[in-house]
Amino acid sequence: MTTTKDLVLVNKYGMHVRPAGAFAKTCQKYVCDVTVENGGASVSGKSVLGLMTLEAPVGTVLKVTADGPDADLALAELEELVANHFGIADE
Repeated sequence: MTTTKDLVLVNKYGMHVRPAGAFAKTCQKYVCDVTVENGGASVSGKSVLGLMTLEAPVGTVLKVTADGPDADLALAELEELVANHFGIADE
């Protein structure tokens, strides 16, 4: 199953090392492949370094696609993670 969602970065500094780490850690819990796109660049959601190369400040809309048996679950958790500022108190 393939599912796609647009996620808006609402945290103060966008996709830097701590949010990228939280995002990748969440993706790694699932069996599906997760792809994140921004401005023509596409990276694995399971790669902290890849996510950081997206140059995504606050307000960026990331296109996130999950493909696999638990794609819906992965995207639901990622959507909540992004909406909750990646669980980082000062963001």
